[in-house]
Amino acid sequence: MAGSNPAPGKDPAPGSGPTARSDTPPGGDASLTGDASLAGDLAAGAGDARRLALVIHVAFFVLLGSALFRFTQRHGADVQAAVVYAMAAALVVLYGLALSRLLGAGAARLIWLCGVVAVWSVLVNLAPSFAWCAVPLFYLALRMLPLRLALVMIILFTGLVIFAQLRLAGRFDLDWVVGPPAVAALATAVFVVMDRQSTRQAALIDDLVRTRAELAATERRAGTLAERQRLSMEIHDTIAQGLSSQRMLLQAADRLWDSEPVRAREHVHTAAAVAERGLAEARRFVHDLAPADLAEGGDLQTALRALADRETTAERTVTCQVDGPPGPLPDRVQSALLRVAQGALANVREHSGATRAAVTVTYLGDEVRLDIADNGRGFDPAAPAPGSADRGHGLPAMRARVGQLGGTLAVESAPGDGTVVSVAVPATLEVPTP
Repeated sequence: MAGSNPAPGKDPAPGSGPTARSDTPPGGDASLTGDASLAGDLAAGAGDARRLALVIHVAFFVLLGSALFRFTQRHGADVQAAVVYAMAAALVVLYGLALSRLLGAGAARLIWLCGVVAVWSVLVNLAPSFAWCAVPLFYLALRMLPLRLALVMIILFTGLVIFAQLRLAGRFDLDWVVGPPAVAALATAVFVVMDRQSTRQAALIDDLVRTRAELAATERRAGTLAERQRLSMEIHDTIAQGLSSQRMLLQAADRLWDSEPVRAREHVHTAAAVAERGLAEARRFVHDLAPADLAEGGDLQTALRALADRETTAERTVTCQVDGPPGPLPDRVQSALLRVAQGALANVREHSGATRAAVTVTYLGDEVRLDIADNGRGFDPAAPAPGSADRGHGLPAMRARVGQLGGTLAVESAPGDGTVVSVAVPATLEVPTP
């Protein structure tokens, strides 16, 4: 029944727009999850329901008009004709009331259905040809009532049709005993099967939409965790390393302040330079998290040379060498290689005791390599790395950063034999945003 709200426990009839079975299920609208195909399925289901409702309503009025025309031809002059015309008009008004969407919800709709059935029953008793209107009424009963109650009403409809037709025939006719139940059974079976298929399809769409929403939430959580890890590595390789260097320099200056004031001042000046660089990195984080050297318009080799110059002190010399013709690199590749170099040189400064270190970047066409070598005390790469709660990520962070680019990181070292950190990444890789 078009235009009305559903009765308790049932959907509205097709023709009233999307039913409860075809509304977007919990878990998000299909357009909000970006699934156009599911939205199309929902719209198609609602469209099918409206078309079926239109067919049923048109069939009802066609059958009613045909029965009225037949009655007029044969019994237009009878005394009871006026009553039949009045009842037919009342049935048209009642049915049109639903189509005009003037009905409320719940009890009002049930009262309306009872009124339609009552008027139709009187018409069938007065003019059995109106019995054909029972098929559209089957549909209304199945849409508005619980299935068992609807089946009871359909059985009563069928019995009334059989009684009216036998009375009209004036004799027993097997066709009128077998035909109406067969039509009722066929119509009911078709409707129930289609309704159950629609329910299963709606449940499937509900599961798909909910699963898609859960997947989107999982991807958002994974993206958040990846971004947190990236930020932690960025902070470790820049600000945290800088603060650690400043602390070491200031501690050294404090120890030498009285005995070697010149060296103490050099340590203080170096700490100030490190602090200035850390401030630039912090401001860059606020802006777009790009390394300050690269953000200032330089390329990778220029940034590495500047890094080597900053890391060169009276105790340690750091050089930078570029092999091969430099080629364009994706921004994230340049940023990652610079961060790896920063982290590796910070380890050299804090842990190796080296007097010399070399940074070499090699362009190999489709690949770029970065090597950081020192002549320090070295270590055993297979041994567990000592750590504490206030230490950074170190080599695991470098390896993770390079792995995100599809590259590799290798460490060659031995106690007393220095250390070489080697990185290789694709030079033309389209790096996805994490």
